[in-house]
Amino acid sequence: MLSAKVLDTLMSTSIKLDMDEEGIDVNQTMYRGIIGSLLYLTVSRQDIVFSVGMCARFQTAPRESHLKAAKRILRYLKGTQDLVLFYPSGDSFDLIGYVDADYADCLVDRKSTFGMVPFLSTSAMNMAKNPVQHKRTKHIDARHHFLMDSVEKSNVVMRYCKIEDQVADISTKALSKEKIIKNRLKLGLHKIT
Repeated sequence: MLSAKVLDTLMSTSIKLDMDEEGIDVNQTMYRGIIGSLLYLTVSRQDIVFSVGMCARFQTAPRESHLKAAKRILRYLKGTQDLVLFYPSGDSFDLIGYVDADYADCLVDRKSTFGMVPFLSTSAMNMAKNPVQHKRTKHIDARHHFLMDSVEKSNVVMRYCKIEDQVADISTKALSKEKIIKNRLKLGLHKIT
């Protein structure tokens, strides 16, 4: 991989990974080693979370197509070695969370992919803002009621986020080069100067 060509994106936006049962088997130990190392790296490189998560789904029976996708992540990382997490210092600290979901998008098991923060559905947001609907919300988990209480106490402010401003997209789908760069900056990943 030292002489491999650098890539600007992690995954093609048009290709989706599947079981690839007709594909060529690859060394499972080697594949798991690559994925394990990449999973460790996701702690500080949130831009690779989605792609690594997709590749991690195929550790039990990795095929050549899965290894190719994992190597693509390594080629992307090779070109972005100069990125560091940067959080500016200041007097105030506002916690801002972005949530996104891609429902039943996995071709293998129809699993959904969620962003890196706890998922809040639109109904949970509406319930927290409008306490009139409480009679119909008995089935909602206690954490949503905690959220509603936090909104009422003004500890949490919830706002709808337009799709073009959705930072959590980087955790739920393959993006174009431009969107990756935009979201990396919003995540605090900056190039070393």
